[in-house]
Amino acid sequence: MNYLRFCFQLAAFLVLTLPATLSKADDRKSRVTTAPASPPNVLFIAVDDLNDWIGCLQGHPQTLTPNIDRLAATGTLFTNAHCPAPACNPSRSAIMTGIAPNKSGLYDNRQKMREILPTADLLPKHFSRHGYHSLGSGKILHYFIDAQSWDDYYPAKESENPFPRTLYPKQRPVNLSRGGPWQYVETDWAALDATDEEYGGDWLVSQWVSEQLAREQKNPFFLACGIYRPHEPWFVPRTYFDKFPLDQIQLPPGYRADDLDDLPTAGRRRGPNRYFEHIQAEDQWKQAIQGYLASIAFADAMVGRVITALESGPNADNTIVVLWSDHGWHLGEKQHWQKFTGWRVCTRVPLIIRAPKGCPGLVAGTVAGTTCDQPVNLLSLFPTLTHLTGIPGSSQADAPSLLPLLEDSQTDWPHVSTTYLNRPEEYSISDHDWRYIHYKDNSEELYQISSDPHEWNNLATNPQHLLRLQYFRSRSPKIFHEYVPISINAMPKLQWIPITNSMAPPSKPDGQPFDCYFVNHCSDDLELFWISPTGKPRSYGILTAKTPKRQNTRPGAVWMVADTEGQELGFFTVGDRSAQAIIPTTAIPQPVQKK
Repeated sequence: MNYLRFCFQLAAFLVLTLPATLSKADDRKSRVTTAPASPPNVLFIAVDDLNDWIGCLQGHPQTLTPNIDRLAATGTLFTNAHCPAPACNPSRSAIMTGIAPNKSGLYDNRQKMREILPTADLLPKHFSRHGYHSLGSGKILHYFIDAQSWDDYYPAKESENPFPRTLYPKQRPVNLSRGGPWQYVETDWAALDATDEEYGGDWLVSQWVSEQLAREQKNPFFLACGIYRPHEPWFVPRTYFDKFPLDQIQLPPGYRADDLDDLPTAGRRRGPNRYFEHIQAEDQWKQAIQGYLASIAFADAMVGRVITALESGPNADNTIVVLWSDHGWHLGEKQHWQKFTGWRVCTRVPLIIRAPKGCPGLVAGTVAGTTCDQPVNLLSLFPTLTHLTGIPGSSQADAPSLLPLLEDSQTDWPHVSTTYLNRPEEYSISDHDWRYIHYKDNSEELYQISSDPHEWNNLATNPQHLLRLQYFRSRSPKIFHEYVPISINAMPKLQWIPITNSMAPPSKPDGQPFDCYFVNHCSDDLELFWISPTGKPRSYGILTAKTPKRQNTRPGAVWMVADTEGQELGFFTVGDRSAQAIIPTTAIPQPVQKK
């Protein structure tokens, strides 16, 4: 007999033979007197870059999310949930391992999870080790699948590419012109004349996940569904744009033009960025909000397909459902666009948990329509799911289980929720009603959410709130793993462009500096030149064969490579991030041999 199934049958027997005289605490945990015939399944839904613009969180008055709202109405909605980090990679890595960024050293998107955590078990692997069949589809980790952690995946896990075919416009950009090499190429939006099925992408993910839910499974399953929208680019079928007429679009409720005046210098640096300035200059702010709302509506429709497939299939009564987003998103609040900040608009995320009756850790299941406003963190998902399913926990989990709040949303909760920014000693903390932000220079921000939900009034310099500041300082993390730099091999590669009849173009530097690494794969030494904006080459030294050369540069810079005789061989144009520039072995032309 399958060992795990035997354990659950034994649990069922013990529940049925409990004494009739139970204490009130026991009675609360044992409102149902039967355990499931088999272990509960887990449906784990991730929605990318979704802030609180869902109906049940009331983040924007025009948002349309009937399916997510319907799910919330059947389970527990956490209204004060926060991400481990305000960026995809550190947040998802923390959620899937249970290890907080300050413990791992994984703080930002450029790092590679398996370089920093080579042996950590992810949630699906942990469940597989305890009798579950772990499968998934779409973006769960940051642009890779981690094949070793899954039993099955769509697309094929061996590809390490979590994205199925997706329809994108042939000519890009569509609506937002590129402001310069500093701009993320996917920052754009447009309505596509296509059906959901023709669009592909998340529709294909939801289709595959729905097919798994419609089947009788031999083993209990951990099934992850990664919905990519509303991550950029905001290209979705036109029917979703039509729900939000452009002339009716409302600006973000949290926007205020003078919102930076009371911030410390470190906070003002986190705020204004070139994206928001460029979008305003291009008169595309409302179009962008329309694109975000349309992408949320599309994501909600895909969630609806999955939930409907579960509820109409054979696994409806024995599946735990969790829906979460990796972090929030700015659309002009604090003069900021994108993510990467410690403010509430970026750290607060949707979190919904629905557990059926008979779960080993929560026999009564969750109570439909429950809301919980205690401060919680997505780091808690790992221990929460092991407790709910009754499988052994993980020693690497750094956060408390949410089980007490699923039992009683009003119970005492002594914890705060910490979100880690992209470097050690920078973080934000949420408690029941207050928010605290700490920067590395020891500057601080303090907000009371009940009276200031958009964090417009920084109270950190008000002597009246000194005790509140001291409280948060006492609750602040004390240990910070150093930032682990990304290795050269893990960096994206710049395109090598051979020089034939033309010359290397002039540089158009525009953006903040960073390092790139030039790697000479030829057997001969070569020389590296920066091409000035006027087209003049300036030598930056010799590229020794096989020895990487670190070079500080900027977006839009052009770097030309020549042999030691002065023959120009090719060039690279720097993008918007650190990268490796590999000079291929074929860079030096070989002499033509006579017949």
